[in-house]
Amino acid sequence: MQTAFAPERLEADPQLATSEKILRTCVHCGFCTATCPTYLLLGDELDSPRGRIYLIKEMLEGEKPATPQIVKHIDRCLSCLSCMTTCPSDVHYMHLVDHARAYIENTYERPLADRLMRKLLANVLPYPGRFRLALLGAWAAQPLAGLLKGPQALARLGAMLKLAPAKPPLWNSGRGAKTVAAHGPRKARVAMLQGCAQPVLEPSINAAATRFLARHGVEVVQAAGEGCCGALVHHMGREDQARDQARRNVDVWTKLIDEGGLDAIVITTSGCGTTIKDYGFMLREDPAYAEKAARVSGLAKDFSEFAASFELKLARETGQRVTYHSACSMQHGQSIREEPKALLKAAGFAVKEPAEGHICCGSAGTYNIMQPEIATRLRDRKLANIAKTAPDIVASGNIGCLTQLRTASDTPFVHTAELLDWATGGPLPKQLEGRIASA
Repeated sequence: MQTAFAPERLEADPQLATSEKILRTCVHCGFCTATCPTYLLLGDELDSPRGRIYLIKEMLEGEKPATPQIVKHIDRCLSCLSCMTTCPSDVHYMHLVDHARAYIENTYERPLADRLMRKLLANVLPYPGRFRLALLGAWAAQPLAGLLKGPQALARLGAMLKLAPAKPPLWNSGRGAKTVAAHGPRKARVAMLQGCAQPVLEPSINAAATRFLARHGVEVVQAAGEGCCGALVHHMGREDQARDQARRNVDVWTKLIDEGGLDAIVITTSGCGTTIKDYGFMLREDPAYAEKAARVSGLAKDFSEFAASFELKLARETGQRVTYHSACSMQHGQSIREEPKALLKAAGFAVKEPAEGHICCGSAGTYNIMQPEIATRLRDRKLANIAKTAPDIVASGNIGCLTQLRTASDTPFVHTAELLDWATGGPLPKQLEGRIASA
């Protein structure tokens, strides 16, 4: 793609220079349209990666404030990154659309209801204490969810209530500094991301991952002072907040690296993993953090990615039919495709994959709240494909996907780490209680 940016602008703005290089990489081939969820649903060229790239080019090149049309189509993007898997030219769409979102945040005044919802999400979801209190309120208000229809603001509130757990969240006393020793000779030492939303919604996931790693000779450190990875606000265009959250984690993990060394930073939420692996890029212009952030990104590993080299210490027979749902942030964001399936097969499960496995389920961070109509259509499409595999269990490595898909299915959806923990001697995952014998 030809561009016409003034050289002095590119020299003065490293982010713009990066986006200009990405724009020039695109050759308009259109391969991305075949795998873009919003284009498949809506059929609008401007709701495809190629169309959005044109809009972003026009906005950035002309130094124009974002328009309602541009904002509508960029907001509809899930950042599923399926287009990056498909693209034969290696267009780094993720960095381009992230820049566009930050530009929109700085140049466009959204309607009041939109601003309030975004502010609410940005100031609640990344903070476990606030999120837990919010979920208590959502749990109490869930009977009203079906009444919240019509205007976009009401539909978003209804979607948020439907995603809330059926029971109020329990207080998680396990958060904070902690070290779990390896069983037997120590083979590795890792830090595990505690996260923000996941330990409130499902603390059993990190607990299962920790037990599994310790059982296989890994010392697991839970660091004090760590917080949200920054992904949620990063994808809202709130770059300052995202970078502050990234710096906080970089400081915490760098201290662990310097004090005792780390073989990996293990992450059980693939959406977080995609962002942490990008810290080196996010903070590349920060002289105090660029090197440290790159070091942290180099150590970041998804749980399944890190566990893939283990010889599993199986403790029970399994054999259940497991359909593996690969989160977009796993398969497209991190290019981790075979490891989770190989681990589940090694644990004795009969692993299946649904048709259109590359298409997003509609979760996408806060997308299922901000774009509930599209998210619901994608969820139902995904569940229909999963149902055709007749699973006993559906496994995934991302809490957002699990939460999204559970809202309209009676099939148990279980994190991959919990299934592997159970197969190697851990407790039966709570989602399987009453469905599968625990012996």
